[in-house]
Amino acid sequence: MSRLIDFIITIPILIFSLTLHEIAHGLAAMAMGDKTARASGRLSFNPIKHIDWFGFVLLLVAGVGWAKPVPVNMFRFKDPKKGMAITALAGPLTNILLVFVSLIFLCLGLVYGFNPYVMSALRTMVYYNAVIAMFNFLPIPPLDGSKIFFAFLPDKYYYKLMFYERYGMILILALSYTNMTSRIISVGVNNLISKLSQVVINLFTLLGV
Repeated sequence: MSRLIDFIITIPILIFSLTLHEIAHGLAAMAMGDKTARASGRLSFNPIKHIDWFGFVLLLVAGVGWAKPVPVNMFRFKDPKKGMAITALAGPLTNILLVFVSLIFLCLGLVYGFNPYVMSALRTMVYYNAVIAMFNFLPIPPLDGSKIFFAFLPDKYYYKLMFYERYGMILILALSYTNMTSRIISVGVNNLISKLSQVVINLFTLLGV
């Protein structure tokens, strides 16, 4: 029963987190001059606009999945490479912000005795958003990390690597099968949660909570 409840809690949290991640990409792109996401209806909070259900089920079953990529026309940015990097960065940064906010509420829950199910939901929110952020920081196309880190490469290498973006998911699935990505992501998740937890604890101590 406990596992069933955790599973039920996890589904809406993942949908919410992935939806905000994709909206963040669209908002960042629009802020820099590309309105493709808005024209495609991808700035909506309706999760149906953002969730790829096959990728979502795979995420639940295998731990590796995806949402529908937000359409971006990088050539509408003044600096295409920089614009893509910032647009890509907006997604995982949003998940990190969700981790931080959830940790604040977790600490409040410990102080004021929140409902156990609320505490479980907050812990799930922390964990999965940390995973989404760290997974997307991997510098493998089509993940956000590739657009962030490859932006420092010369143009001739950058556009050549982006051309092979469609094959990147095959590499990701292969690495996931060997558990290599899981080990890397686990280290990142643990460090992220640990450091943000310390920031929240220091904040509460400063405020005298």
